[in-house]
Amino acid sequence: MEIALVLGLLLVAVVLFATEKISVEIVTLLMLIILTSTRIITAEEAFAGFSSDFIIIIASIFILSAALQETGILDFVVLRLVRLAHKSTNLMLFTVMLVTGVVSAFMNNTTVTAMFVTPLVGLSKRINISASKLLMPLAYAAILGGTCTLIGTSTNVAVSGYIAKTGLPPIGLFEISGIGFVIFLVGVVYMMTIGQRMLPNREDQQLAEEYKLQKYLTEIVVLPESPLAGQLVFASDLTSLNFRVLNIIRGEDNFLPDFRTRIMEDDILLVEGDLDNLIKVKETKGINIMADVILEKDLVTDDIRLAELLIIRQSNLINHTVKQVNFLQRYGLVVIAISRYGETLRTKIGSIVLQLGDLLLVQGSAERFKQLRSSSNVALLDQFEPLLFKKRKGLIAIGSFLVAILLGTTNLLPLSIAFLLAAICTILFRCISSERAYAAIDFKLLVLIGGMTAFGTAMEKSGAADFLAAGIVDLLGSFGVMAVLAGFVLLTVLLTQPMSNAAAALVIVPVALRTATALGSDPRAFAIAIMLAASVSLVTPFEPACILVYSPGKYKFLDFIKVGAPLTLLLMVVILVLVPVFWPM
Repeated sequence: MEIALVLGLLLVAVVLFATEKISVEIVTLLMLIILTSTRIITAEEAFAGFSSDFIIIIASIFILSAALQETGILDFVVLRLVRLAHKSTNLMLFTVMLVTGVVSAFMNNTTVTAMFVTPLVGLSKRINISASKLLMPLAYAAILGGTCTLIGTSTNVAVSGYIAKTGLPPIGLFEISGIGFVIFLVGVVYMMTIGQRMLPNREDQQLAEEYKLQKYLTEIVVLPESPLAGQLVFASDLTSLNFRVLNIIRGEDNFLPDFRTRIMEDDILLVEGDLDNLIKVKETKGINIMADVILEKDLVTDDIRLAELLIIRQSNLINHTVKQVNFLQRYGLVVIAISRYGETLRTKIGSIVLQLGDLLLVQGSAERFKQLRSSSNVALLDQFEPLLFKKRKGLIAIGSFLVAILLGTTNLLPLSIAFLLAAICTILFRCISSERAYAAIDFKLLVLIGGMTAFGTAMEKSGAADFLAAGIVDLLGSFGVMAVLAGFVLLTVLLTQPMSNAAAALVIVPVALRTATALGSDPRAFAIAIMLAASVSLVTPFEPACILVYSPGKYKFLDFIKVGAPLTLLLMVVILVLVPVFWPM
């Protein structure tokens, strides 16, 4: 009965993780409540993962990563890449992947990708090449670079913490560097040769053309004695028809409305809405429709322009609608359209729930865009303007990181204490504020990893891990240990499509450990193979780093399958060949 319950919960979790109808951390906590209520695990076991040292390591690395970003040192590196771009595009692409991989070996790959997306989009415009030729290699380099060290991804840290809890030696900081380097090198060579030829070359378009705005914009003249005259823009009859007033032309002035703006007689209103409601507007007395289709120049003046904003990881806009976050009042910008996975969303913009990787087409003043340069919620995809390089604080941040690595590697301090000390130093020396440090921590990820660790305990205690292990041995055992390991690697790659990498690995590892023991093989080698397999699943763009480049690169779903599937198969072979070499079975 307990086995059926645990496996049933696992199936439900996979479905909910894939659909995202309920937030992943809420799903994880509900699973813990059910497992504890049914006495499959105790309350102490349910929350043991949250008190583990690997949670401290992950949180500390988030803070250190944010400190490096705040000091502008990574922007300083990007400026050096700009110089290379004028010498050779191939050299620049190689350097981008190399730098990204090295940085990602010590920082979260999604964070690294977010840091480099904006500079690379700006760089692509400067050297007149398509961003689609740069951004997918960027994401892949960030993902594969994370396989080079224990702290390269949260998945590595979580798996190491889990196997340590079972009595096996934890994974050393640089123990996987050998195989990780080979994985990364194979990825770079592939993207510089075969992958580069398969990458799309999407030409840049004018933003109005790209978002097909012409079909949805209308100019309305407010005639004398119109019922609209005197109404607040955002509480007007137009708003009730789901129209949004983007601009007001009043005499010689062309300006953006705010929550205090009232409509006046003779105003020319630039409005956006669906075509059905446009018919109703035409029938309204006291207005005159000047044009049902307008050109981009009507959206742009010397002071007002269009730009794209990317929703990045840890943004507090995620899972909120444009209306809920009061986007206009908060940023002084009008959201005209939203691009998600290549699909442009225009209707009822205010009710669209924002997600990681969404591109927002916004209109606003040049001054407002300047204020967004340092935002932790969105990245402005425009001409790259680096943050001011704070040399002293940047050196302190890097120094703290390096000292933590040295102390942890030499076992002078436990790894968790070393990185916690480094994170505290960056706050004490004001490389980053305490408020920004808290905001940098991805608490959802910590809840997910802590909860899935407890789920692994439930699989062991309930017998579900033994049940699945026995089934796998019966199915593949006759083909040998390598066949079983290949089955686990393939299953991990497939499971990372609907689930996060860390969650997928923590689901598979308990079963793999039991299976390895039953076969008389090294359980630790199985765990490391699964951990690495969770980081080489590049078939679809569901990995957060890939989501971040999807819309800015103007990619299509098929692009990732075409480029990523062969690379994933190649890397699976690398793992199956080299894991037994580094960790004899």
